[in-house]
Amino acid sequence: MASSHPASHRTHVPLSSESGGNPFDNDAPPVPIHIVTDASQLPREFLNPSPKRQLVVGFDCEGIDLCRHGTLCIMQALYFQFGIKLHNVMDTQIAYSLIEEQEGRTRLPDDYISFVGLLADPRYCGISYPEKEEVRLLLRQDPNFWTYRPLSELMVRAAADDVRFLLYIYHMMMGKLNQRSLWYLAVHGALYCQCFCVSDNNYADWPSVPPIPDNLITEGNAPEEEVLSILDVPQGKMGRVIGRKGASILSIKESCNAEIFLGGAKGPPDKVFIMGPVKQVRKAEAMLRGRMMD
Repeated sequence: MASSHPASHRTHVPLSSESGGNPFDNDAPPVPIHIVTDASQLPREFLNPSPKRQLVVGFDCEGIDLCRHGTLCIMQALYFQFGIKLHNVMDTQIAYSLIEEQEGRTRLPDDYISFVGLLADPRYCGISYPEKEEVRLLLRQDPNFWTYRPLSELMVRAAADDVRFLLYIYHMMMGKLNQRSLWYLAVHGALYCQCFCVSDNNYADWPSVPPIPDNLITEGNAPEEEVLSILDVPQGKMGRVIGRKGASILSIKESCNAEIFLGGAKGPPDKVFIMGPVKQVRKAEAMLRGRMMD
């Protein structure tokens, strides 16, 4: 974060792998932490980024409750509060799954790695993050932990810790992804930004999804177009979609090579969001409609 006001908090930011030396060298000079309360305090490069110069920004969100459908992730919070549509997003969770697939590991439904787990993985950082557990304990004791102002020393440190490693992880992950995975990463990043941000015009005013690059269109090996589909669930039918103890929706997820998200916790409670290759998305739609008719 940055502002025009002097910073009283400082922290160390790991160097990128291209910089050489020990990335976690605490002998390096610390950088300031600025607390921003108005857009005018942000750097000019952030407000008006140049297409000629790469700008990588690490984002994290602690779950903002707008009394809409529960807590929202960063892209939803920006969209519903300020009308900001994120694009060119590199999601570390998506990148992690793609790297796992590249290295021959089978992807499981709802495969997920926590930020603490990502930091501990020696391929990316290989460090422990015990302070995160302290904050999680405080959140369980008081769900309003992040709403209090002014921010305490612990809150500032925890917020900075959640993003100061992201640029290092970004460089480590981008160096591992092949061209095919980089395209999937760009497409899924774009679709995730739309997911749950329900639009009345079928996302016509959103940035377009990256097309399949020419170098990937080879005979018999071109990736299939990826899409986002939103399926309306009639009132009273969501229970059939989910099934007893989630058995129905889990069975559908295991049968389709597509990502399926229910509304409720992070979106409209009467919708199902399906993301993936066109044929797999259509297959999931058919199976979900069948469950509604049972």
